[in-house]
Amino acid sequence: MNPPPPGFAPTPSRGKFTLHNGPTYRATAEGDIRTGMWVLDRHCNGMGFLHGGMISAFADSALAWAVWSATGRMSVTIKLTLEFMDIVPEGTWLEAHPEVTAVDGEIVHVRARLIKPGGHLAARADAVFRSLRRRTT
Repeated sequence: MNPPPPGFAPTPSRGKFTLHNGPTYRATAEGDIRTGMWVLDRHCNGMGFLHGGMISAFADSALAWAVWSATGRMSVTIKLTLEFMDIVPEGTWLEAHPEVTAVDGEIVHVRARLIKPGGHLAARADAVFRSLRRRTT
């Protein structure tokens, strides 16, 4: 497995799902909320391209990180819409470039472009998250 590009570090594991489907990496510069991943064999469909379900999981995770970065609160996905623009072959470095577009109380709107090397668009994602309040007992 290749190391991430400069400026990225491993994403801390958040449970069995992310541990099994990773690794993913986060940008380390202050204010930079990009997330990246190397497309490995286990992420691919039978044709050797990144599986649509894996693209969805990667986008969802990157979008949730953007919500956390903007609000400091954990969240759940209410709606996730993806547009698949191009195939992503095994061995490709893929980056999610998220942007929080609106925060309305507990509701957060966010979008991302999933970018391949050379700036080629692999997918677009739009989502709505609900930030969670911690229970007090």
